[in-house]
Amino acid sequence: MKKSISRKSALAKILIPGALLVVAVPEIAYADTANVTVTTPGPTMGPATPFTGVSAHADCGRGLVSGGGVDQNTGSDRAGNGNHVMGIAPSRDGVSEYTGSTGVVGTDVTHWLAFGGSGSNSSPEFSTTPYAVCLSSNRIRHTQVVMNKIAGPSVGQTAKTVVATCPAGTVLLGGGARTTPASVGSLKPIAGFPSFDDAAHDFGQKAAGDGETNPDSWTAVGGIGGGRDSDNTTYAYAICSGNDVNVRGITTTVHFRELSGPTTAGTSQRATAGCADEAGDRSNAREHQVLVSGGAAASGGNVTTTDFTKAGSGGTHLIGSFPSDSAGSPVSDGTSTAASWTADVHVGGSPSPNTYSDVWALCLNLDHGHEE
Repeated sequence: MKKSISRKSALAKILIPGALLVVAVPEIAYADTANVTVTTPGPTMGPATPFTGVSAHADCGRGLVSGGGVDQNTGSDRAGNGNHVMGIAPSRDGVSEYTGSTGVVGTDVTHWLAFGGSGSNSSPEFSTTPYAVCLSSNRIRHTQVVMNKIAGPSVGQTAKTVVATCPAGTVLLGGGARTTPASVGSLKPIAGFPSFDDAAHDFGQKAAGDGETNPDSWTAVGGIGGGRDSDNTTYAYAICSGNDVNVRGITTTVHFRELSGPTTAGTSQRATAGCADEAGDRSNAREHQVLVSGGAAASGGNVTTTDFTKAGSGGTHLIGSFPSDSAGSPVSDGTSTAASWTADVHVGGSPSPNTYSDVWALCLNLDHGHEE
């Protein structure tokens, strides 16, 4: 009977007359892959009454949430001062965010929540659109969510900063920011951005700057206008790679842009930052950067060189932080080529001197392959 020879044996051994030649077979290098798809169900109407909120969710049918965004619409009245972002956050079920104990609060999340809030002005035309950025990768198969929170702000015209940091040996992929309760109409997150848990960045008080790599933390800033409440809370969420993911060769790069303004009451301004290859050149896999998340802020400026300061008016707020094209328009459902992130900053009913619009794009790059 002819004895069968395994493929492995055939590759490793070649029989020749009078000798046995052993051929060393190198480990096989597998190409790393990382692709993202943006999903959105479209707008959810509301909030239509003052001092209330509305929530909406976007879900990943494939892949895991690496980040997400929100876009507010004021309908026919672009100067609608009462509509503001009240939060963006990962969710275990698409219904509720993580608000309990701090630390690692969830794994392999596939849902993203967006919250819209109204102040003293509201309209039936207000709407909130959520966006989930869904990452599919043969290298990053698992993720985890780290949450941190702080009481406040509870005194008018102030802000509170809170930082969520990824576990050692993991990679930051994105994050979110949230404030509660909705009944305090002037309370809202005015910033959410990547940073570092180190002295150079004042342990998350300074934002990651353009070109910096491998931030490990996500910072959220809650701001308040004239309202007060003893139960106000600001939450920060960091989305990190799983503890079992080999992070060797994984790099995240920050792309940042800051624009002066807006300062005139009832006006808004968009700022956009993009990944290095947003023109769509995917020919060099080693250089290809994939947009995995982004951040936005309405600030007092110089956020990458000084501790965060709020804008010149307590009413200035975010009405958008979302994946976009290079012109700053939100992408549509199912888009797999999003390479930019856009922040939309709105001035409320009063002028806002010393105001800046800040945006961050967080871009993932994997090395050309890894050995197994």
